[in-house]
Amino acid sequence: MKLTNFLGVALFAQHTFAHPGESAEEVAQEAAVRRAYLAANERSLAHCADSLKARGNDVAMHKRRAALIEAARAETSTQPYLQERDLDDVININHRSNLTGISPNSTPGTLFSGMNSCVLSPEVTEGPYWVGGELVRENITDGQKGVPLTLHVQLVDIKTCKPIPEVYLEIWHCNSTGVYSGVVASGNGNSNDKSNINTTFHRGLQQSDAEGVVKFRTTFPGHYTGRATHIHVMSTVDATENKNNTITGGSVTHVGQMFFDQGLITQVEKEAPYTNNRQELTTNAKDGILAQEAKTTDPFIEYVMLGDKISDGIFGWLAFGIDTSASQQVSAAGVLTGTGGASAGGDARTSGASSTGTLPASRSMVSSTMAMTVSLSAATSLAAWNWW
Repeated sequence: MKLTNFLGVALFAQHTFAHPGESAEEVAQEAAVRRAYLAANERSLAHCADSLKARGNDVAMHKRRAALIEAARAETSTQPYLQERDLDDVININHRSNLTGISPNSTPGTLFSGMNSCVLSPEVTEGPYWVGGELVRENITDGQKGVPLTLHVQLVDIKTCKPIPEVYLEIWHCNSTGVYSGVVASGNGNSNDKSNINTTFHRGLQQSDAEGVVKFRTTFPGHYTGRATHIHVMSTVDATENKNNTITGGSVTHVGQMFFDQGLITQVEKEAPYTNNRQELTTNAKDGILAQEAKTTDPFIEYVMLGDKISDGIFGWLAFGIDTSASQQVSAAGVLTGTGGASAGGDARTSGASSTGTLPASRSMVSSTMAMTVSLSAATSLAAWNWW
């Protein structure tokens, strides 16, 4: 049975930075926080396995993922999906590296005969490129080119071992050439391109349903110097969704990252537009803490290809545990408002917002990336921004 987790901090080679703009001291502080977190928290949610199975979670997730796989294949494949094997003919239990034995023709029954164990995710800072005020939406591609990626994530309460409904899960990641949207900063693509402050690609939130499940449609992330390929993730409980598809209030309970198998990354990087990325590729093995963590757990998303070619798309899934009583503080590099976006230090965060729930027509050109600490505890909510 595979142990799936979000690794917290990712330290890479000595004298390099976790993200462009972070100092070696900040990286060391992140590592110290992570070590303390792991020392104080039980890492495995294996104790939840029997409880989840008894409630029929295995069967429910099996059916749900199977349906999503079929739907995704129908949308992305150029040829009909051929079921050449019986659903229970082959059960592949080796998912530790390249998912050996899984092919594009493997049936959903082969993939989802059981549920992954969950691992309590180490907490990690959100990095320098989180943008507050992003939209609740499933499709976060915004026209970006790349290998289609569908993510299926289940949230489980670490204390009760029950799936958690009504939790907002936010994800953000760079595009195929290693650039984050919504932030103009040295090291994040072309810092002279002020129009990037207007973009929102690969950013969004979804609320978990009754089974604790969220789903995103995006493109596979690219890479940038010093970091293994990853996706940032943040969960918020007790938040309110506004008419303009943003959230306010609530408490941030988890901040972490998702990682991918190196073999999968290698396949993706051979495709356009990833081949246009001139930044140095950092492998999982060179992402210090990730490599260390892989000695005792399997930190990668499980996946299957949706067709004969990697360009047909990827379906990835995992389950992870969160402590719903936790409350974290996060710092924003920028803010998306109803009249535009701005750096955290900009005045645009007090602007009025559209109530239509649509993306703003334009975002202001502010290039400063001064961090703004934003508490998302119940006492101090995003209401202070006063723009929705």
